[in-house]
Amino acid sequence: MQGFRATLRVGIVVIIAIWICVAALYGLLKPISNGCVMTYMYPTYIPIASPDSVSSAKYGLYLYHEGWKRIDFKEHLKQLSGVPVLFIPGNGGSYKQVRSLAAESDRAYQGGPLERTYYQEASLTPEEGGVEMDVGGFKLPNQYSSKLDWFAVDLEGEHSAMDGRILEEHTEYVVYAIHRILDQYKESRDARDKEGAAVSASLPKSVILVGHSMGGFVARAAIIHPRLRKSCVETVLTLSSPHQSPPLALQPSLGHYFARVNEEWRRGYEVQTTRAGHYVSGPILSHVVVVSISGGYYDYQVRSKLESLDGIVPPSHGFMISSTGVKNVWLSMEHQAILWCNQLVVQVSHTLLSLIESQTGQPVADSRKRLAIFARMLRSGIPQSCNWMVQSQLPHQSIHIPNTDVEAAAGSQVQASFVCPSNVYWSDDGLERDLYIQTTTVTVLAMDGRRRWLDIQKLGASGKSHFIFVTNLAPCSGVRLHLWPSKGKSTSDFPASKRFVEVTSKMVHIPSGPAPRQIEPGSQTEQAPPSAVFWLAPDDMQGFRFLTISVAPRPTVSGKPPPAASMAVGQFFNPEEGKREFSSQFMLLSAFSPKDFFLKEDHPLAFDMSFAMSLGLLPVTLSLKTAGCGIRNSGLPDDETGDMENSRLCKLRCFPPVALAWDSMSGLHIFPNLYSQTIVVDSSPALWSFAQGSEKTTVVLLVDPHCSYKISIAISITAAASRFILLYNSQIVGFSVAVIFFALMRQAHAWDLDLPIPSMLTALEYNLRMPLPFSLLAIVPILVSLFISLLMSQPLPHFASFIFVSLICYLIANGSTILLILVSQLVFYVAAIVHVFFRTRWQVWEGNSGFAFFHGFINFSSSFSLRQVVRLQRVNPSLVTAMAAITLGCLVHPALGLLILLLTHAFSCHNSLCSSFLTASFRSHARGKEFIDYTNKGSDGSQRFESKCDGGFNRNSPFVEKNSKSPDSSRSFSDTQLEIFHHQHGLLILHLLSALMFVPSFAAWLQRIGLSQSFPWFLDSFFCIGVILHGIINSNPEFNSLFSTPSILGYEVGLNFIYLLAGYYSYLCGLALAPYRVFYVMAAIGFISFSSRIIQRRRWETGGPRFSGRKHSHRH
Repeated sequence: MQGFRATLRVGIVVIIAIWICVAALYGLLKPISNGCVMTYMYPTYIPIASPDSVSSAKYGLYLYHEGWKRIDFKEHLKQLSGVPVLFIPGNGGSYKQVRSLAAESDRAYQGGPLERTYYQEASLTPEEGGVEMDVGGFKLPNQYSSKLDWFAVDLEGEHSAMDGRILEEHTEYVVYAIHRILDQYKESRDARDKEGAAVSASLPKSVILVGHSMGGFVARAAIIHPRLRKSCVETVLTLSSPHQSPPLALQPSLGHYFARVNEEWRRGYEVQTTRAGHYVSGPILSHVVVVSISGGYYDYQVRSKLESLDGIVPPSHGFMISSTGVKNVWLSMEHQAILWCNQLVVQVSHTLLSLIESQTGQPVADSRKRLAIFARMLRSGIPQSCNWMVQSQLPHQSIHIPNTDVEAAAGSQVQASFVCPSNVYWSDDGLERDLYIQTTTVTVLAMDGRRRWLDIQKLGASGKSHFIFVTNLAPCSGVRLHLWPSKGKSTSDFPASKRFVEVTSKMVHIPSGPAPRQIEPGSQTEQAPPSAVFWLAPDDMQGFRFLTISVAPRPTVSGKPPPAASMAVGQFFNPEEGKREFSSQFMLLSAFSPKDFFLKEDHPLAFDMSFAMSLGLLPVTLSLKTAGCGIRNSGLPDDETGDMENSRLCKLRCFPPVALAWDSMSGLHIFPNLYSQTIVVDSSPALWSFAQGSEKTTVVLLVDPHCSYKISIAISITAAASRFILLYNSQIVGFSVAVIFFALMRQAHAWDLDLPIPSMLTALEYNLRMPLPFSLLAIVPILVSLFISLLMSQPLPHFASFIFVSLICYLIANGSTILLILVSQLVFYVAAIVHVFFRTRWQVWEGNSGFAFFHGFINFSSSFSLRQVVRLQRVNPSLVTAMAAITLGCLVHPALGLLILLLTHAFSCHNSLCSSFLTASFRSHARGKEFIDYTNKGSDGSQRFESKCDGGFNRNSPFVEKNSKSPDSSRSFSDTQLEIFHHQHGLLILHLLSALMFVPSFAAWLQRIGLSQSFPWFLDSFFCIGVILHGIINSNPEFNSLFSTPSILGYEVGLNFIYLLAGYYSYLCGLALAPYRVFYVMAAIGFISFSSRIIQRRRWETGGPRFSGRKHSHRH
């Protein structure tokens, strides 16, 4: 690599890669405050014995018991009568991680269901079967009829996310554990029968599976296992579990196992037919419901994209929800915290208990009802209630008016799904004098027991046809809302056909920040944060004239103390006035300079911000500062006014802002008490499989219209870098392999043209040149991927963001590969310099008689121990290396076979580089000696310089040539050895990366040493053999032309073209987030090379021509 431009080009790429990685590391290492409450318990683990016919010494099965008292294990097992739940730990997890879920389930069973609230509840969407099913016909239980018996499998803390063989063994044991649990219930019942104990509950027929991390995938793999009994599992709940692909998609067998299981699940929901198309049976998995809960943006190990069930489980049988959108949780949490976060654990416990029917004491049999219970217990009603804001694909949750009210409200889409219960019914006499609101904004500052009338036609004019209402008052017990066809004082003023409609049930719950504290007794407190939001669209109010807001008197009718500070703000507004779109350019520029804009007083209460680029890739730091709140004179001295008026005084009047962020992948994210916070969603935009239009993120700000705000938007660089590395690390790995293939292509092309083989660094630099090499290698594969999507009728990603992100990943891959090349090259050069230094000193010392005796003694003693090995190595070193590497790769672990290959490459690189350095050293020594002899003996005296190299560096030493006296001869040999080093170094970098991809699997294999071992998967061994053959056969650059086409064309296909295709394929594997597939093309090159070598050898033996891509082995 020569020239300032080349150096600058490489330097820029390396700086970009280092800067992004350092910023990402800084962002990832920052401490996280997730807001979770710790769960406490008194655990006891009861081992479940295995029958003598089953060998389960490796793994174990336990039953959890909550309580501090010591119990008799055998007696406790006899009393099993609940609903069995099996917990499956994840990668490196322990069976003891079941303790939080089991303990809270026990408390939930004893304490009863959660207190009922009257907020709007979520329901199934039409895609999930919500139209065909009357979910309002069934209610959640008022009392739990059966408890949950929690079992857990002990998988020895093995790393199932790193090795496909371990994952398969875990699946087989889980199948056994399911059968053992069901058999244990039968044994317990038989034991009670023998003792004469009364038997009431029926035996369970299925087990609920709850899996964390890889345990969730193991649960799905167990369901489609051929040895699993029919209908043994009908409900699966996964916590932070990858479903689409493994988090570390590096091992071929691991990726293949994921693909096979997912394909079986897709077929399981299809109607079973014969090859002729005749009906056989219904879908074999039609009874199975799967719900996936993701940890959100704080889960660095498994992203929501991997946890999605899209394309695996149909919407009618499962869904994925982020913990940030789970009712009563609203938090993102780390990968392990999802197991003990009390807010989530409590909600999950009550959800599972709600699945149990009171009549049978077993889970609901209807899969749609089970899915509806999951939706009602976990989902928030916000996405269905405010679809016009969050741009959700979910339909608007409109409720139709009863038949008796159709005449009064013809065309309205609102109905009273339920009215407030009688125990919180308000009589008309309980309300004081009514208030008639004349402005579009209505404010409630206290529980004054008044009813406020709003004229829909008058206040909703001028395009302000939508109504929004935020409050911290609870529905029914604190506030009630009604739609009236005309004005009246009580319900008795209207006939039955024109009765008012209560719409209180349309209020949806949102998390509220900490309640304000009263600084001094009697002093005014800050405005309380809202805990509910209420929307009415024009269709909801059609046919009605008035909307009333009735506030309960302060002595609340529910018997509970009212909130310390009451607030409610409503407004008729035009959504178009509160919309603002931010382009990708605006977002990128805000990373260098924050962008500000102002909201004046009397602005829309709901401010809708649409970001063109997902906040999952470019997190935005959103800052809101109160600029004013209509207070002209604070009454304070002039030196005390200023910021105090805009901050403390305005907080007394305006409620804290709330941000509702919506992403099509991860769903709802709510940020209460928002003054300055980084808004991030767990989305994966700009991917090959990411549909166009879904890369946008919508953020709805709920801000008090009485105050004016200064809003600042800035991209958080560290958060963006962290998200980039987390989202696209698999893509970068695949691109790195492609970069190495492209560099090898450049080397092979130079050999074909009889040009010096460039170093890997020079080849990479050349491929980065604009416009041709870079466009051909970096942009063409992206266009090919889009063309493939068109052929397969798949949705296309957003073109600009897809290309931009892919090119950034390609540059990072180049930068990381350059760093790897520089480090390895530095190691080889230092080792070669040290070797040459001692070698030259060794030759000087060889003249001493004492040293000659010592050297002869060493050679004589070492000849006995190494004679046979050296003799075999000298006869056919490639065969010995290949046999050793293949044996270890097939019988022990592929990483060990690749390690042997790497050592061979390193030894060859070292020899070639040392030979090049020694030749240069000998050449300078020969020139100096010739100059001295010429001055001493005259011009006719000549001496011959002869190398003392023993062949350890190169067996084909050119010093035996006739023209060895010429300096050009030694220079040509030195250059040839340097070219061989460059070629071997390229192969070493490629196979080093392939070996590193097997390191996680090798680490998991090391953990199992001493336990029962098994052979590696055939798939891994097969690809390992191909990689080894590629490294051994192509170690000599002479082998460059693989095969020739028929002589009519007269064209030879060389390795340069094969490497180009391999690079394109690796690039596409990176775009597909499946870097393990690069082993397919590596092995293919190895087997093609092996076959071509055999064909060429047979041609040579029959006297055929020899193919050589180069005219000379070195230049003279």
